[in-house]
Amino acid sequence: MSTIFKKIIDKEIPANIVYEDEDFLAFHDINPQAKVHVLVIPKKEIRNLDAATEEDALLLGRLQLVIAKIARQLGIAEEGYRVITNINGNGGQEVFHIHYHILGGEKLPVTLK
Repeated sequence: MSTIFKKIIDKEIPANIVYEDEDFLAFHDINPQAKVHVLVIPKKEIRNLDAATEEDALLLGRLQLVIAKIARQLGIAEEGYRVITNINGNGGQEVFHIHYHILGGEKLPVTLK
């Protein structure tokens, strides 16, 4: 069964996209938890960080660089931002396609809501 993220990748569902290249897609979260809240996903379907393999190492390393690039593009890099990934049920993962949250644009609390 396709996740909502796969449907966004396939352009079956609209999203407010802020970045896209051959391997990655970034878009605004529909339920923002900060002034700036963007999700960054690889187009390759990987369930989560726990399910990633050695084969995914280069892709996931490049993903970190894309996250930093997007933060700069959004104008939040200099003041600071937070990057979060949730893994499985107890970690708060709701969509089972690896994704990273970029949160910023304001002073963030030490603990999230």
